[in-house]
Amino acid sequence: MKYSIILPVRNGGAYVKECIHSILAQTLPDFQLQVLDNCSTDGTLDWIRALKDDRIACYPADKPLSIGENWARIAGIPKQEFMTMIGHDDLLLPHYLEEMDRLIRKHPDASLYQTHYDYVDAQGAFIRPCLPMDEMQYAPEFLACHMARTLDSMGTGYMMRSGLYDRLGGMPPHYPNLIFADYELWINLMREGYKAASLRTCFQYRIHQSVSRTTNGMQYGEAFGLYTAFIKKIMHEDAAIREVVSRYGKGMLLYFCESLSHRLLRTPRSERSATVSQFIENCQQYAADLIPGQDFDPLKVFKIKLASQLDQSAVGRSVFKLYRKIMY
Repeated sequence: MKYSIILPVRNGGAYVKECIHSILAQTLPDFQLQVLDNCSTDGTLDWIRALKDDRIACYPADKPLSIGENWARIAGIPKQEFMTMIGHDDLLLPHYLEEMDRLIRKHPDASLYQTHYDYVDAQGAFIRPCLPMDEMQYAPEFLACHMARTLDSMGTGYMMRSGLYDRLGGMPPHYPNLIFADYELWINLMREGYKAASLRTCFQYRIHQSVSRTTNGMQYGEAFGLYTAFIKKIMHEDAAIREVVSRYGKGMLLYFCESLSHRLLRTPRSERSATVSQFIENCQQYAADLIPGQDFDPLKVFKIKLASQLDQSAVGRSVFKLYRKIMY
């Protein structure tokens, strides 16, 4: 076999059944589905084993693990030459592997592969297509697109060589709930070559109450700090990345300072140890590290300043929650 499709899961419910059926329906049969079950209590593992499909290998955890710990097990299992990872609520279209096989043959020197995809809702209804991708993209370009928010990127759908994944250490497990961890991995993989993308739509990414959408402000803020530390590190190693950060870093920092300030504001004070003002101060330090010498004053942005002010009292936080409830 040539391909490993790796599925980490805990209590996948109905979604994981749809996901696995989409994998087993691939038109290219040259694959193994490897399930990393994280002590599911809803019968997920029993259902998978009852399929009695020789293409499926199960790796149950010995004890309940965090998301990062379960995904970290990927590096320790035997894999085929190429591998891809999929969220248990996402779906591969039948031609996904066939298209990936074609793309790999067309771009044998690439170190990362991807296809276009659609966003769907909890019921599987179409929301929108992903933003267009170039057929070839190098790490600095990918980072520029991420910073400028002109590229969609999710954890599902990427294909890579298993040996390279293992050599780079796999998905960095130290990011809370793996927020931003995939970006670090994709950039590290692209620095070994480039990303090749197919223009064909080959999978569906489901938007609903996923881990990334429900992760609280403290964890998200911590993950963002780790991601900026990674960017700072690779800036010192690559002049092209330094240029990208110099050009687009301010916009990225302001965007996440605003969005994560609001996420932190709607996180109950009992569940966080930092205030919005403290997070804004952290962003100012990130700016000093990434874009030294550039004017960076997030409190000039009305929504950031308002979040800081509202967080100073229980009444302000309640007003914000009421506003969110009405507007969203």
